[in-house]
Amino acid sequence: MAGFRPRRPGEPPLDLGSIPWLGHALEFGKDAAGFLTRMKEKHGDIFTVLVGGRHVTVLLDPHSYDAVVWEPRSRLDFHAYAVFLMERIFDVQLPHYNPGDEKSKMKPTLLHKELQALTDAMYTNLRTVLLGDTVEAGSGWHEMGLLEFSYGFLLRAGYLTQYGVEAPPHTQESQAQDRVHSADVFHTFRQLDLLLPKLARGSLSAGDKDRVGKVKGRLWKLLSPTRLASRAHRSRWLESYLLHLEEMGVSEEMQARALVLQLWATQGNMGPAAFWLLLFLLKNPEALAAVRGELETVLLGAEQPISQMTTLPQKVLDSMPVLDSVLSESLRLTAAPFITREVVADLALPMADGREFSLRRGDRLLLFPFLSPQKDPEIYTDPEVFKYNRFLNPDGSEKKDFYKDGKRLKNYSLPWGAGHNQCLGKGYAVNSIKQFVFLVLTQFDLELITPDVDIPEFDLSSYRVKGTGRGVRAHPTGAHHAQCEGHPGSSPTGASRPQ
Repeated sequence: MAGFRPRRPGEPPLDLGSIPWLGHALEFGKDAAGFLTRMKEKHGDIFTVLVGGRHVTVLLDPHSYDAVVWEPRSRLDFHAYAVFLMERIFDVQLPHYNPGDEKSKMKPTLLHKELQALTDAMYTNLRTVLLGDTVEAGSGWHEMGLLEFSYGFLLRAGYLTQYGVEAPPHTQESQAQDRVHSADVFHTFRQLDLLLPKLARGSLSAGDKDRVGKVKGRLWKLLSPTRLASRAHRSRWLESYLLHLEEMGVSEEMQARALVLQLWATQGNMGPAAFWLLLFLLKNPEALAAVRGELETVLLGAEQPISQMTTLPQKVLDSMPVLDSVLSESLRLTAAPFITREVVADLALPMADGREFSLRRGDRLLLFPFLSPQKDPEIYTDPEVFKYNRFLNPDGSEKKDFYKDGKRLKNYSLPWGAGHNQCLGKGYAVNSIKQFVFLVLTQFDLELITPDVDIPEFDLSSYRVKGTGRGVRAHPTGAHHAQCEGHPGSSPTGASRPQ
């Protein structure tokens, strides 16, 4: 059998499947969670499977995850997967590319005072696109897809925040231009985004390949360094990244491709995450009332009316424990990243229970937190059920104590990854989602057009939602009625991505 190899003493249980070379590739691709659950029941919480010619060791014991995510890159490396994303999906080839070096250079641009600058700019740009579009749309209720509503406004505002806005003077006309331009970027990006799963799997049809080529070309023009050079208030992140590319001797054409990759990496998950959060709230009146009540308390303590608030201070964002719990619960139910490492050298992997397993150089190691801990019934009671206060203690503080096998878990939910490759932009993403939800729930009345329809199912082959999401009606609340009398119809390895 192609791919056959004997199991060595000390290695995890080996399951080659029944199809030469392919092994379990078809089962894995059709429903990863279901397949891995069956393998866990058969072999335990660590095992090796053959998937398309590759031997993949799967670890599903959250107590043991730290042994993987903090292992030195000389033994377990993410580099190969990063290069795969760049080259196969985004056509980016960078000379002497070093993910660790890039991360160390970009990290300061997403923390501390730079994070505050991004947060403030994001609030301004959310108001520009969300409330500005509303004024242009006219009064009354407006219907749109909840996904396009969430994804569109967050990506547009995020693009303006990181890539810059129209040059001064800043007027209503320049803001209108920002709305038009950011909408163009989003709708073009969305065409590529819908084809990314097929592109990653190498299953594009001839027509799809043609569409992908045209859309990428359009995005490369929209995000070319020359075109971005005239934009104002560009983030320090963008300036540092462009300098990094220039220092590597990257051509302007390749810089544009890299900027499209970064648009996906920095903005591609916030909108889908906000979609799920709003959908869970709209399907759970008690949760929605609790969040609205918390936001009303925030507004009562504010120093100025919301219509005059030019920023949402960090201390205000940090005083929303109910919304924090809702976001954590929404991500627990929907964030399904695979945490992958390439085994660079033969090594012994220590387990939390004292066992030790040998891993072979050239194999792949995979963690799937969506299955464990996030959907583990021993850790979470009724793990398939949305409970808005699951991450709150009785006194209203954040709950951090969750247990498995009688031991407290350090890694009880991993939507942002972990260890060396934890998402650098977590703070920016969390602040952005919370600002978006704050504006939506304080400025609009929302209702589902078909409230009795069930929460959409996952497409188990890609952990996206089946269908186009749920329709929603939006109407301005009295708090903003004078300025905003409606809402336009809208023609998300992070959160599960709705199609």
